[in-house]
Amino acid sequence: MSPDTPHDEEELEILRAWDAGLLKPVDGMAEQLKGHRAAAQATFRKDKRLNIRISSRDLKGLQARALQEGIPYQTLAASLLHKYVSGYLVEPR
Repeated sequence: MSPDTPHDEEELEILRAWDAGLLKPVDGMAEQLKGHRAAAQATFRKDKRLNIRISSRDLKGLQARALQEGIPYQTLAASLLHKYVSGYLVEPR
């Protein structure tokens, strides 16, 4: 993905197929969407509180990263925890 376009090659291919009328709805799409929405809502429901103590240095680093991402630092912390417990948090090599 280049900085000039917000889409990668796969996304551009999908957009071209959509524009050409090559994409067709699948059977049971409304039910599938309903199921996906329910799963997404259950995933993002925040029904528990977590209070932790961290170093001032780590908090400042978290806040700086969140500022770079344009999101609140609590949201970034929750996202990192979710990615970790889901197995999606990977270390750069």
